[in-house]
Amino acid sequence: DAAGGDLHVVYSYEVTWKLSDVEWPDRWDIYMMETPDNDVHYFAIVNSLMIGFLLCGTVAIIMIRALRKDITKYNEFDIEDYNTPVEESGWKLIHADVFRPPKKGRTLLSVAVGTGLQIGTSVFFTLVFAVLRLLNPMKKGQLLSYVIILYVFSGSVAGYASAKLFKFFTGRAWKRTTFLTAAAFPAVVLSIFITLNLGLYISMGKVSTSVSFSTVLIAFLLWVCVSTPLVFVGSYFGYKQDKIEVPTKTNQIARFIPESRSWFVQFPQCALLAGVLPFGSVVIELSFIMGALWLHQIYYIMGFIMVVCGILTISCSTVSMVFCYIQLCNENHKWWWRSFYNCASIGFFLFVYSMWYLVTKLEIVGIWPFMVYSVYMGIISFACALYCGGVGVVSSFWFVRKIYAAVKVD
Repeated sequence: DAAGGDLHVVYSYEVTWKLSDVEWPDRWDIYMMETPDNDVHYFAIVNSLMIGFLLCGTVAIIMIRALRKDITKYNEFDIEDYNTPVEESGWKLIHADVFRPPKKGRTLLSVAVGTGLQIGTSVFFTLVFAVLRLLNPMKKGQLLSYVIILYVFSGSVAGYASAKLFKFFTGRAWKRTTFLTAAAFPAVVLSIFITLNLGLYISMGKVSTSVSFSTVLIAFLLWVCVSTPLVFVGSYFGYKQDKIEVPTKTNQIARFIPESRSWFVQFPQCALLAGVLPFGSVVIELSFIMGALWLHQIYYIMGFIMVVCGILTISCSTVSMVFCYIQLCNENHKWWWRSFYNCASIGFFLFVYSMWYLVTKLEIVGIWPFMVYSVYMGIISFACALYCGGVGVVSSFWFVRKIYAAVKVD
């Protein structure tokens, strides 16, 4: 006031409570559902659908036109004239080698496919629970907890898938394969996580963002006491079932693979090219997910991300089949690891995108915040690579069985 003393101002407010028909879980919808970003979400969905339809149309053309033409030519020749010599070329020529198990890495491939399908199962059911409003999008830690818990309880999926594939490879070290299926991915993630947390605690003390020891211990106990037994149960049922039947027999001596002049068939060009389209189908929606992870934004529309993940799965499947067909037409029967790499390259693109996001969107200062971001995004990219690679192997295997079952082989 004029005398130089303190002036006390009394504020008052009035609240009027009105009865609303909106349910308590839906109270945030008015702020979240009708946002200016919805148009971008819709554009992302349309973009993903267009790329998915493009890939599915490409596979349909290959299946209906190219394959039907090849199969008709092969079968008509087998019926009409057995004495006339013919120069076979293309994918039918390698019918005696196409189902030959890989020379190296049978255990590793089986473990990777099983682990990838386990990751996909846990993420799928987490999104289902989120769409059904069983998860609160305001609590981001709850979403991560559901992913971890469902991953633990999906151990039987990994054990069953790895056992079926390893049995088809006529592998003998089934105990080692089952143990690695149960231990490899969790051990790698936990080791990196514990090392990072120790570094944060030593350098920054209790004020750091390190996770408490009890949380790490609970995760370890869930892995050892729940996930590992379920993997062995799934593996038991996988080995008990009959071996997967294939339409052709495999020769004892592997056929020589001619050198291809097509640059897009060679590795790593084929893997990088195959990962572009599936990654492009989700890159727009990925920016919103990254904002929710690192910029304290809220990702509320879980139905969008579920549709996008479905399109990503379909894109991986179709891309894997297309590149597998191109490889078989070049008379290269070593498609097992190629089908995995072709789709697993999406994880590489995801990590590169995360580094671009770090440089352009985030303002991280210091080595340890950079390490936290890089390690977390590295784990997410690795998990994405395993899932997409597993989808690629399963899809290519189904595709190869279908096309060789349609031709008559002497």
